[in-house]
Amino acid sequence: MVCYSRTVRTSYRDIFLLACCQALLLTNGAGLITMNGLVGYTLADTKALATLGVTMYVLGSAVTTMPASLLMARIGRRRGFMAGAIINVGGCALAALAISRHSFVLYCAATAVIGIYNAIGLQYRFAAAEVAAPPDKAKAISLVLAGGVVGGFLGPESVRRAVGLFETPFLGGFVALAGYALIALVVQSLVHVPPPTLEERSGQGRPLSVIVRQPAFIVAVLAGAMGYGLMNLLMTATPIAMDICQHPFGAVAIVIEWHVVGMYAPGFFTGSLIRRFGVLNVILAGVVLVALCAGIALQGTTVTHFLVALVLLGIGWNFMYTGGTALLTEAHAPAEKARVQGTNDFIVFAAMGVSSLASGAMVSAAGWDAMNRAVLPVLVVIAAAVMWFAWRRRTLRPAPAA
Repeated sequence: MVCYSRTVRTSYRDIFLLACCQALLLTNGAGLITMNGLVGYTLADTKALATLGVTMYVLGSAVTTMPASLLMARIGRRRGFMAGAIINVGGCALAALAISRHSFVLYCAATAVIGIYNAIGLQYRFAAAEVAAPPDKAKAISLVLAGGVVGGFLGPESVRRAVGLFETPFLGGFVALAGYALIALVVQSLVHVPPPTLEERSGQGRPLSVIVRQPAFIVAVLAGAMGYGLMNLLMTATPIAMDICQHPFGAVAIVIEWHVVGMYAPGFFTGSLIRRFGVLNVILAGVVLVALCAGIALQGTTVTHFLVALVLLGIGWNFMYTGGTALLTEAHAPAEKARVQGTNDFIVFAAMGVSSLASGAMVSAAGWDAMNRAVLPVLVVIAAAVMWFAWRRRTLRPAPAA
């Protein structure tokens, strides 16, 4: 169904500030991913659990998505965003304490707390749609996601320089990430998103069981959640796979850095591509790019192979995730917004949780090649669903008047 919303003029000021918030969020996320596998490999007694920290990060995000969405529907976006940044500072402090005490359990608890910040920060893209006029929604979403380009460079580079600041390795990386969260707190305080309307706060509308059966919702979630899950599976395993291949940590940081750039740089034009070619065609292009990523990864394990594959993975994810988010806005009315967005993000994080937990075990037991082969059948399912929905839209479209 079409989502009817209040009349709003596009605020490029707030889109810019939200893009800055996204940059700082991704600085945190990319920095954590760069360190996590190696921190886990150092702290965990069972090396197959090395990526459990990322799993806890994802689970912390998953259990927060619905409460955070409902809370912001009542108190507004700005206060919700600021609460997330404050929580992240505490999570980074807990991670630093865990590393200093060599406690893997405490470290996993810390990454779960940090995940709360990520769950709240993922609402930036929905806030972007709320400060844009209807024709500009897809463009606003993609521009805010483009802010992650800065985080793609800043996160890995910051932790690379900070990991040796203290006698205990990696402790300095989390101190740096806490500092970026404090900067985010300042930027968030300047954002102006329209306050929730009475209709939005009411939480009324159709039952969720009806909403999730809509073809638009199903395809949007498949593109966003499964695309995110596949991307997370390969991205999380990359530092460990490169370490197994005896590539230095500096090379790992560069690969993750360019992967995150690949994820968010297309945001400068993905919205325009959606407007020109349609959201479903852009999602399909993303599926093809992720398949190319797997194909290149299967050709070799040099730094160049990892670099090119991870850049393609990032671009493919951007097309699928941005397209899925834009499609989701067609699946709810204003009163249903918080529940639909919260449900969508919960499914996204559930997929990420499964993929991150499986990532360490798969790369350790089955190997890098097996992981890349495993993504191909899932891509076929996503592509089939998108093509079915495209066919359904064409067949149900009213015939032009004679």
